[in-house]
Amino acid sequence: MKNHLLALGDFTKDELRSLIDRALILKAENKRGVHHQQLAGRKICLLFEKPSTRTRVSFEAGMYGLGGQVIFMSAKESQLGRGEPLKDTARVLSRYVDAIVVRTFGQDVVEELARYATVPVINALTDLHHPCQVLSDLMTVIEEKEALESLKTVWIGDGNNMANSWVEAASVFGFPLTLACPAGFSPNEAILEKARVRSPHPIVVLRDPAEAIRGADVVNVDVWASMGQEAEQEQRLGLFQAYQLNAALLAKASKKAIVLHCLPAHRGEEITEDVLEGPQSVVFEQAENKMHIHAAILESFILRKDAE
Repeated sequence: MKNHLLALGDFTKDELRSLIDRALILKAENKRGVHHQQLAGRKICLLFEKPSTRTRVSFEAGMYGLGGQVIFMSAKESQLGRGEPLKDTARVLSRYVDAIVVRTFGQDVVEELARYATVPVINALTDLHHPCQVLSDLMTVIEEKEALESLKTVWIGDGNNMANSWVEAASVFGFPLTLACPAGFSPNEAILEKARVRSPHPIVVLRDPAEAIRGADVVNVDVWASMGQEAEQEQRLGLFQAYQLNAALLAKASKKAIVLHCLPAHRGEEITEDVLEGPQSVVFEQAENKMHIHAAILESFILRKDAE
């Protein structure tokens, strides 16, 4: 397994499945009140250029739950905000902490940090990829449905970083994926091409959400305007109206379909209140699973680095 987690496409199915399986064990042990100390004395730095609720708290709770400690730094609190080279930040932080968790804009930022860091760099979000979130989504699907490969999984809405990571997940795990995106808002073309070569099943991009969702077992949506795209909000509201996940659209999916949303949700935009709060929604289980998958990631990458 690689030393850094930058994108799901960098890993094998067995490597990613081992992280999910470990997260499921940690979740079960957490429910039983089992306390862990395998990362006692270890430290991570959360280096966030983008604000967060779930990602920050779940990484912190996951690390504390393993006995470790957390240092949080926003861009304003670090020298990155004053133009310090990333390679200097990476080499300095590597001498202070056991892993660097980064939430930023450009994928080039995490790649540059990983190039110079001597400790694991974990991509907690970039504009191109959101690998940790999609791992927690996959964990949720496995909990609810057990198998991934036999399911029809659908993405509806913007072909954003989440969609890109779902495309890579489909290629690694080998499950069919259908995405419904407006023209001009498809997933990254280079990621799509590479994933289609690797995947044993079709990865299809459609324009019609009703066609895409027909018979789906897993339905995934996200906000129409991601962080940093606020200026496009009004334009996107008009373009994406037909992609709202409402009761009428969900009725075209399997009656046992589950609904995923990485949150925060804009009720009445990409998803309606009745669907988000309805019996097919697993969004809050999905949110909890972020903590367990993050704990599994930190445990795996930090302890494996020690073993080298």
